Amino acid sequence: MNLPKRFNFLTRRQSLRLMVGATAGLVVHSCAQSTETNETDSSPSEVISASIGITSWIGNTPLHIAQEKGFFEEQGLRLDAKVFSTILDAFPAFEAGHLDGLNPVTTEAVLLASRGVDYRIVLVCDTSVGADGILARNSVASISDFKGREIAVQKGGVGHFFVLQVLQDVGLNNNDISIIDVPPDVAAVSYQSGEVEIAYTFSPYMEEANAAQEDGRIIFTSAEKPNAIADLYIFKTAFVEAQPKATEAFVRGILKGLDFLAQNPEEGLAIASKELGVTPSELEAQLKGLRLPDLQTNLAMLSDSDSDLYLLKGMEDLADFLKSNNEIQEAPDLSQVLEPRFVESVDASS
Repeated sequence: MNLPKRFNFLTRRQSLRLMVGATAGLVVHSCAQSTETNETDSSPSEVISASIGITSWIGNTPLHIAQEKGFFEEQGLRLDAKVFSTILDAFPAFEAGHLDGLNPVTTEAVLLASRGVDYRIVLVCDTSVGADGILARNSVASISDFKGREIAVQKGGVGHFFVLQVLQDVGLNNNDISIIDVPPDVAAVSYQSGEVEIAYTFSPYMEEANAAQEDGRIIFTSAEKPNAIADLYIFKTAFVEAQPKATEAFVRGILKGLDFLAQNPEEGLAIASKELGVTPSELEAQLKGLRLPDLQTNLAMLSDSDSDLYLLKGMEDLADFLKSNNEIQEAPDLSQVLEPRFVESVDASS
């Protein structure tokens, strides 16, 4: 099969098998030395510096707004948001202590824990409620018809595990399909050109390919599995313990950016779209496939073990899933990774 060349694009959804082979000591960006090991919390009037590795992902819209409007600095935090081409590129710097925080998807967070990286999830960035999906030609009647067919999806990536979860619901598994190992943009173009029958991709590639290919449709989206894919804001545990005020300032800044977007959508979209390289109208449309959790939703996800939204259960299931698919040797202990005290503090003061 002659597949099209991969386009240059920035995405937070990367291959786990590449991460497994990443060298922890390699620092791919020139990052400022982390404050996590040599400073303790400062006086309220002092501005603390912190760094976080992100990608140009639409879920970071509130972060870009907070940066532009000065919401972090007014809380006493000078945030250096370092944009990487992929979270994989930021992985070694985070492990080596040259980044205080990171913006991984849940699968990447589980892998970090399996490698012994000590971190805390302080806020949920977004959950996918339609931004990820599977395209299928009309000859494929249902998910059950995936059996024995080829699927274009990046092996070991978030989409791969999303597809496997969808297959599991109809009694199929990885052995029932053949994977064409390509990234989401190439998968979409391959589907659009008619070279593959089934492809996993995400917005905006999903909508573009679906509109261009008359013989097919979006057969399944993350709207039907709203807890399957989430992006997180994590910080090294040492930083969280040494700089709790700075960590809370980050959480407050993001939530204030989210509130600003809700109250001033035109200005908020204009700010973030400039940073993300899309138009405000494109960003507005793409954000419809995401849920940007507010304070109350974050409280449920991080602290309410009785809530259907509680993050830990899903992450533990994901760890078992990764182990069963030989992506990690052992499921890590995730019992301590959730850190709700900062959203709880915001709630108590609101």
